[in-house]
Amino acid sequence: MNPHDTVAAPVATRPAPPSSRPITSVPLQRAGKRAAQQAQPDQMPLLLTSSSSSLRALPPPLAAASPRACVRVAASASAPDGVGATASGFPSFIPRAVQRIRDGAAIRLAKRIERVPVQTSFSGSPILSSCVRPLKQQQDADPIVLLHGFDSSCLEWRYTYPLLEEAGLEAWAVDILGWGFSDLATRPPCDVASKREHLYQFWKSYIKRPMVLVGPSLGAAVAIDFSVNYPEAVSKLIFIGASVYSEGPKDMTRMPKFVSYAGVFILKSLPLRFLATGLAFNKTPNEFFDWVQIGRLHCLLPWWEDATVDFMIRGGYNVIKQIKQRLHQELPDAILRQVRQCGHIPHVEKPREAAKLVLEFLERDKAEKADGASVTPVLTNG
Repeated sequence: MNPHDTVAAPVATRPAPPSSRPITSVPLQRAGKRAAQQAQPDQMPLLLTSSSSSLRALPPPLAAASPRACVRVAASASAPDGVGATASGFPSFIPRAVQRIRDGAAIRLAKRIERVPVQTSFSGSPILSSCVRPLKQQQDADPIVLLHGFDSSCLEWRYTYPLLEEAGLEAWAVDILGWGFSDLATRPPCDVASKREHLYQFWKSYIKRPMVLVGPSLGAAVAIDFSVNYPEAVSKLIFIGASVYSEGPKDMTRMPKFVSYAGVFILKSLPLRFLATGLAFNKTPNEFFDWVQIGRLHCLLPWWEDATVDFMIRGGYNVIKQIKQRLHQELPDAILRQVRQCGHIPHVEKPREAAKLVLEFLERDKAEKADGASVTPVLTNG
């Protein structure tokens, strides 16, 4: 990835003219990591934080024309599934390949992953859904909920999660339905609508208060889609390397299934994972092979292929209708930031700086609330 060698100054409440705009976000957002590799340092968005009220001005999603199905929330008091179920300390549902990982932060976070029941309208029984829960919940501040990028898992937060927790935040790391380590043995649908409802039912069952929703890469599209549909659940948004202008794969429902499965097989292959990991970072880490194994671990679950094919053939995420122009222009009170010498995943490559930016935004918001001022969205860019 190209280095990020400048730090953008605060941006006024209206978009800067093209000649002085600190970033051009379209290349990364339209083409993901490949475009990010080719973009100039001042063209790569890193992190966008915003109050959810800004999104209420965005066009409603295409699905808004049809009423949402009524859903039932599981109210189970049973113990989480698989916690401490093996002698090694890893949950029993984590693939055994986890024992080959040597990254201490990944090991510690993997041992904290648990499954909690989430009832949805599209599954007859609760889906045992993987997440990392905070050690204690608070009532004096909004919880922060960490999503992840395309075909990833909550282990993406192995370095930044502990920093946010040490700072006193109530932090949740949640696996998006179809990725991560949830139990999908019943093969529930994993299209966009199902991912959205599943996240809402998770929030309604366990978090229950407006949250700071963090979406890296494609997770930004997940967060936008969710926030437009459920604005009452989100108080602020944080986007990291937002990939929101990709139109996703076209409707592939008429394509032979074996073609889709062949593509997904390649997606899981080690050569492609090596390539994708190399493109994601500004500098190849010493832990490179370990990072490949961590990013691929959830792919070893028996339902990963089915869930990924289901998502792909249904078109994936397309939130362009909700964001007509540049994301920054749609959030006019934003402030831009950049992380120096960093690639597409700063919360992995430079976790201390990523955590610092998140904490600064939340502290700013807290101070403005104390002063009685309106919340000012912040755009952090890299």
